Amino acid sequence: MKSRFAIFSASFAIAISSATGQEVAPKIFVDPNPPKFSEPKPGVFDGAKDFAELTYHAAPKPLAKGAVTAEFPRFLGPSDDGKSPETHLLAKFPEGGLKPVWEMRKGTGYTSAIIVNDRLFLFDRIGDEETLQCLDPLTGKEFWRTGYPIEYRDRYGFSNGPRASAVVDGGKVYTIGVTAILSCHDVSSGSVLWRRDLTADFELPTYFFGYGSCPIIYDGKIILNLGGKGNLAVAAFDQHTGKLVWGTQHEWRASYASPLIKKLRGDDRLLVFAGGESDPPTGGLLCIDPKTGTLFDSFPWRAPKFESVNGSNPVALGENRVYISEAYVIGGVCLELTENLKWKEVWKAPFAGSHWTTPQVLDGNIYAFRGRNEPDAWLVGYNGKTGDELWRKETLWQEKLPGGRDYNLSYFRGCMLHADGRNYALGELGTLGILKFFEEGYEEIDRTQLFFAQSTWSLPVISKGLLYISQHQTDFVSKTPARLICYDLRGE
Repeated sequence: MKSRFAIFSASFAIAISSATGQEVAPKIFVDPNPPKFSEPKPGVFDGAKDFAELTYHAAPKPLAKGAVTAEFPRFLGPSDDGKSPETHLLAKFPEGGLKPVWEMRKGTGYTSAIIVNDRLFLFDRIGDEETLQCLDPLTGKEFWRTGYPIEYRDRYGFSNGPRASAVVDGGKVYTIGVTAILSCHDVSSGSVLWRRDLTADFELPTYFFGYGSCPIIYDGKIILNLGGKGNLAVAAFDQHTGKLVWGTQHEWRASYASPLIKKLRGDDRLLVFAGGESDPPTGGLLCIDPKTGTLFDSFPWRAPKFESVNGSNPVALGENRVYISEAYVIGGVCLELTENLKWKEVWKAPFAGSHWTTPQVLDGNIYAFRGRNEPDAWLVGYNGKTGDELWRKETLWQEKLPGGRDYNLSYFRGCMLHADGRNYALGELGTLGILKFFEEGYEEIDRTQLFFAQSTWSLPVISKGLLYISQHQTDFVSKTPARLICYDLRGE
């Protein structure tokens, strides 16, 4: 049953003059149904165990001496930009392709593995339950799993599972499912510390593909692009109790991009690229104080099409600048946050729009897979200062399938993880490439076909020299069902 949602204006919600311009304190959104907190349940564990869906292949090489390693606590990595500080990784693939360490059959969804403190967390849908599994990242063995039932069918025929990967912080792991069930789990035992149905509590509207924005943790708060009743656009909850701390009021609804914290104009700013299902279609970039929820400014950037969404994450582009893009009509734009904390348009790039993948910013330039659909997908480079297109390449080649038939392939709308001075690019049919970018073009150092499966849309994950790839659909050549695969990417 839906709880009644109340919204009250703060008595102190007045215009405040300051050196940075006019700001208005956020309205107070009253939490209609704070969740009940449960203490972690003590568990008896005999270590990680095998399970039916797991296949172990072979141990990886030892880590190279002096290798830098990193955890992967969120879906865009430790710095929220698709970059990892890992070193001593393979610069070329071995003959015959990458060697799998282990693999497991997975459920439905578009999530990546999350790895912290020698624990791997995978959030997907198994049957009619959204399920969180805790695994040993080296062997794939399972420590625990937990889940809850959901009813969701995608109206466009895409996956019925979650879109947002888990987030780990402070001994707790957080998930938000495709129907906006927000959960907090104890990392050690998997027990649920608190859980709440955001759709019921805050009367969320329907979304094209269900809820799909990953949360971010900041200063004891879990922050979400919410889009609830009363124009509750962005909400911060106490990460330990789940109770609403503050809300930012704006008409823009939740997109499929995830909130980002970046230091702009000398302080931390919360960047939310909003814009989900609404008629007329609205959305754009919000700049918010992550401590209080105060909205500094909003910049409209959304295709004038009802069936469009904003899905590509914002990226920092030099001092006080941010780049955002959408793939339907208007493409990309570079914004500068001025001294009075207002957005100023610097340049536009109408043909640079990325659909859901996060661009890479390297040496001040932007490199990205752009395009709304597979046929119009290109790999592009843009000058980060001027917005001028440096180059545009269509990545096409032929791959010989078992039986001898040639198959036309491309990275299409791929995604990239930057590590060890190179980009590991994952194509949406299972191609993994090693790329280097230059102002005059790019070099493909090597390429291997991991599998042939559509909707390979989740960012690769690297931790301790091991590569984790989510295959979301059945391989149309080998008929191997959806799986999470761990590969040995360790160099000498």
